[in-house]
Amino acid sequence: MRRREFIAAACCAACATGARPKDLLEPHMHFTPTGTAPQVALTLDACMGATDARILDVLVANAIPTTIFATERWLTHNPATIKTLLAHKDLFQVEDHGAQHIPAIIGTERAYGLAPAGTASAVFSEVMGGAQAVTAAFGAEPKWYRDATALYTQDAIDLIDAMGLRIGGFSLNGDIGASVTAEVAQTRIAAAQSGDVIISHINHPERPAGAGVAAGVLALKARGFQFVRLDDVAMIAG
Repeated sequence: MRRREFIAAACCAACATGARPKDLLEPHMHFTPTGTAPQVALTLDACMGATDARILDVLVANAIPTTIFATERWLTHNPATIKTLLAHKDLFQVEDHGAQHIPAIIGTERAYGLAPAGTASAVFSEVMGGAQAVTAAFGAEPKWYRDATALYTQDAIDLIDAMGLRIGGFSLNGDIGASVTAEVAQTRIAAAQSGDVIISHINHPERPAGAGVAAGVLALKARGFQFVRLDDVAMIAG
């Protein structure tokens, strides 16, 4: 189906469901651990800006499998990090975080002050732009998508699903958008339960939260936790 026909069909399907929901949706996700050791899935958003080497160095040095949701903007400005990720394909699964870090919201509602994509066409472009950037950098099409705020309208979720991508939800917010102190981030992540999907950020080296993310990951490892990527286990919505 050509792009214009695809979008038109998606819009008609959204209209057929009635009025768009007023409340934004935050999909959650967890998994059933395999084996006897406790397990968590660490997911890191790479929105824009630089790379937090405090986190990346810990992941590489300790062989921590991780799923990274990267935008086209971040990939464009971090070629050295791309080389590192490619050198450790056994550890890193890179997925779609959009082209320009725009919320996948159809309508006018704002999420955390960010202007929404607004239309089905704009959501399509945001998702596809990020997917194409990931494919170009890593040679594999992404299977998962997480938008700029992890908040969506239902019609945007339906469109993303029709594009063949799963929404990358989570069950534990480790750094609250990289806004907390190192101590708070460490405490939150270190308290993870087996089966949790953790969300944090790897693009804010200037903020204290990143040091706490790294410390929290090491604390989980010290407790005997194993780390899995989203494709390593069967993820469960809700």
